[in-house]
Amino acid sequence: MRLLISFAALFASILFVQLGSGTLGPLDALAGAAHGFTTGEIGLLGSAHYVGFFVGCFIAPQLIGAVGHSRTFTVFAAVGAISALLHPILVDPIAWSFMRVGSGASVAACYTVVEGWLQAKVTNQTRGGVLGVYRTVDLGGSLAAQLIIAFLDPLAYVSYSLIAIFCCLCQMPIALTTREAPVAPGTPRLHPIRAFQLSPLGAVGVLIVGLTNASFRMVGPVFGAQIGLTASQIGLFLASGVLGGALAQIPVGRLADRFDRRWVLIGISVAATLVCLVMSAGMGMEGGWPTYLGALLFGAAAFPLYSISAAHANDHSPPEQVVELNASLMFLFGVGAIVSPLLAAYLIQWFGAPALFAYIAGAHVFLIGFGFYRMSRRASPTKRGGYRYLPRTSFVLTRLFRRNGHAKATVDD
Repeated sequence: MRLLISFAALFASILFVQLGSGTLGPLDALAGAAHGFTTGEIGLLGSAHYVGFFVGCFIAPQLIGAVGHSRTFTVFAAVGAISALLHPILVDPIAWSFMRVGSGASVAACYTVVEGWLQAKVTNQTRGGVLGVYRTVDLGGSLAAQLIIAFLDPLAYVSYSLIAIFCCLCQMPIALTTREAPVAPGTPRLHPIRAFQLSPLGAVGVLIVGLTNASFRMVGPVFGAQIGLTASQIGLFLASGVLGGALAQIPVGRLADRFDRRWVLIGISVAATLVCLVMSAGMGMEGGWPTYLGALLFGAAAFPLYSISAAHANDHSPPEQVVELNASLMFLFGVGAIVSPLLAAYLIQWFGAPALFAYIAGAHVFLIGFGFYRMSRRASPTKRGGYRYLPRTSFVLTRLFRRNGHAKATVDD
């Protein structure tokens, strides 16, 4: 308990980061629509977020080495606050895209600071308890952020001011902590081609997750608005997806540890495809509980897919390559996540709201086919690591969740 209390400042900071960043995406989609942005322009905002995310992942370790953890956190939190406050001042989709690059970089850098700090301070004996609290705080913040949308007016300056307040609040716990900051973390090398060579199915799996789940998170508000949901209902719709993903982690993890991960991957991808087809065919268009139920089932089927894919890839990796492998998998996710919001938004613009889930279903059908192909080419590994759900937040994450020199943890959306 004393150890968890000593990390309370870091947990509080990450909670406020999640409240700010998790609220900004849906709010931008709703505000952009209210200002007359095209659906494609709204999708561009989601893509810009992931561009900024990768900028932050690469810049933050260098800045930490130069000025330290606390100053780096303060700088990027300020960037997030400035990006939020500029939205009502410069109402233009291109200007907002640059602001979302800034806010995306802010999120990635803040997580890099906190996870690097935790990684340096926990031991194998304390790791489990600390990380359990960490992922609970992160998930709780994500759920709360979606629900906050219900109370915000997309056209009101105060809505973006609230996000800026969260960005300011996240600085206070770290600025006031008396714990000594650790040595700066390094940036893992990225070898995406090597990731494909080690585990083609794992690499393709995380790429598909980027192409699908990111579109739900970033363009989901557009889907909700087009089928007639109010802002509060859109918040519940997005929160249902996050909740479904959280509820599915334990049962999916047990299946992944007990059976061939490839069958589990294919199974949940089949489930995601069926849910998406039902949603695009009409169930998700009705509003009310069918829409929320559809989002819940989609989250339960689709959100654990990153963890399954990463766990399968780690099964084929030598221990000394695990950190670089997971950084490369995250890079591949990011490539898909940068493309998908813009692509999904244009599909909605051209073909209507059902196109979002039809597009996601198509991507999962490809993954199912590729999964069966890979099963015909290679047997399942005899030695496997453990499945573990954790938030995907920075390139430092895999180091943080390693156990006894072997990374048994995987990450999720």
